[in-house]
Amino acid sequence: MAFSPSFLDELNQRNPIEDVVGQYVALTRKGSNLFGLCPFHGEKTASFSVAPEKGIYYCFGCHKGGGVVNFIMEIENLSYPDAVRFLAKRVGMEVPEDDRENSQYKKKERLWALCKEAARFFNSQLKTSAAAPARAYIAKRGLSSSTVTRFGLGFAPDTWSDLMDAMIAKGFTKEELLDAGLVSKNEKKGTLYDRFRNRLMFPIIDIRGNVIGFGGRVMDDSTPKYLNSPETTIFNKRRNLFAMNIVKKSKQGFIILTEGYMDAITLHQYGFDCAVASLGTSLTQEHADMLSKYTNEVVLTYDGDAAGQNATARAIPMLEKVGLRVKVLRMQGAKDPDEFLHKYGADRFKLLLESSENQAEYRLRSLQMKFDLSVDEQKVEFAKQAANLISGYATAVEREIYGARAAEMAGLPADVMKLEINKAYKRRVSSQRKTQEKKDLEAADARQPKARELRYDNMRSAIAEEGLIRMLFREPALFDKAKELTMEQFSVPMFGRVFDALRQRWQRDLSVTPSVLTELLTPAEMSHLTSVLQKQDAPLSDHAFEDCLRIIWEEYRKANVSDSDDLRAMQERLRKRKGYGGT
Repeated sequence: MAFSPSFLDELNQRNPIEDVVGQYVALTRKGSNLFGLCPFHGEKTASFSVAPEKGIYYCFGCHKGGGVVNFIMEIENLSYPDAVRFLAKRVGMEVPEDDRENSQYKKKERLWALCKEAARFFNSQLKTSAAAPARAYIAKRGLSSSTVTRFGLGFAPDTWSDLMDAMIAKGFTKEELLDAGLVSKNEKKGTLYDRFRNRLMFPIIDIRGNVIGFGGRVMDDSTPKYLNSPETTIFNKRRNLFAMNIVKKSKQGFIILTEGYMDAITLHQYGFDCAVASLGTSLTQEHADMLSKYTNEVVLTYDGDAAGQNATARAIPMLEKVGLRVKVLRMQGAKDPDEFLHKYGADRFKLLLESSENQAEYRLRSLQMKFDLSVDEQKVEFAKQAANLISGYATAVEREIYGARAAEMAGLPADVMKLEINKAYKRRVSSQRKTQEKKDLEAADARQPKARELRYDNMRSAIAEEGLIRMLFREPALFDKAKELTMEQFSVPMFGRVFDALRQRWQRDLSVTPSVLTELLTPAEMSHLTSVLQKQDAPLSDHAFEDCLRIIWEEYRKANVSDSDDLRAMQERLRKRKGYGGT
């Protein structure tokens, strides 16, 4: 639907882009702008910029950008109207409604409400006689009643339709139950039945407090032991972590990453309110991105078996890529944090945390364990691999310290190990230099828009159009000098539409900001416009603005007038035209 300009102006004013983006990205101020790690792609160095004065964001890495509505469309995967409704709800604004039957956001709201009611149903079932095995299991695992309440644990009865019947009685449809992953379908018979049966239920809650899915632990010998909700419109296991809704408020200064629900819940019960668990999947880059918004340090507590070590090895580079410090906790006398805490208590676990290895120590020790260093051939191979590993450490101090440690492990002189590390470091630097040279060669094409469909046909005019648009955003009164310019005279159609839309708003005394163009431009166009507005501004002056106008007119006439005499005559008239300057 088309929202009124006055409504959109108020929406943008009441949703400052730095506040909205700040709920998803940890931002640090540098001058007039804010910077953080891009939520749309994995990165180690912050290249995601927010300009509060302009009301825009832009990533210099993946080149996505726009206003506050664009950000919500991208981060929440919503359509334009639904993103507007999302922001309106955020600040309590009434939305001018139309037919919302096809609204994706409305469907999400219904599924959130359904999952919340399902969580209440499961919780109430935990008090029934049928749930005796679940209560016995809770007692066996040592969970207190307050912990059960805090995490909203429940019980799915061993029936085929109790949940479905209860939810339908509350006004939800079978289709919604299927969309939420709460029921499954018998493909042969076409009938629906409850997905979770005879299971201890763990509600999965997102960072905004919405119940988005469930995990269920079976109470008999059935398989699988743990069953999660399937992927749905509101539940994506790659982008959510169990207990993150609680952990985001923790003051511990780090986050403990565990393998399972029970590890995370037990840690919370013992006072470590900074524990999260993945949802039946290995750590993903999306998980790493999420963690980086709430902490600078992550402690990995995966099991010590081969699978746990492999998971740790995969997780470390993902977490480092987003700038997180990584430590690895090694447990002795217990297979996981849950068992350790019940055996030895919180104080011993705290000491274990304090002595946890940083990722460099862990990697080197894990590498050592792969070799029999009493055998010369294996000692040589260890030295080579250790040198390659240590050459990637960021500082000379780290390379010196861990080089000496590797030499000690292998029984080699420290200067020999240092020589191997230096050779590996030079190879790494050479490889990085070649990569950078390739990037520099590609930079020749950097002035072109990233989206192929927006490529410039007339570079001279396009650069002038960029400058003109930039100046108009900074000083809308310059429209007085562009009264005779029309959108058809722009070589880049997108800039012509932007110019025309902004001029109409200026003539009606409405705000001239990038955010108001979200409905007019495609996501690719909005990202490109944002990249243009992020470029270094030249000094604002009448002369600079008139130069841009002159170039646009000259290039337009060249493209549309074939006779050179006519062209010269028109150029002469342009030079004499009051307010257009030029030489």
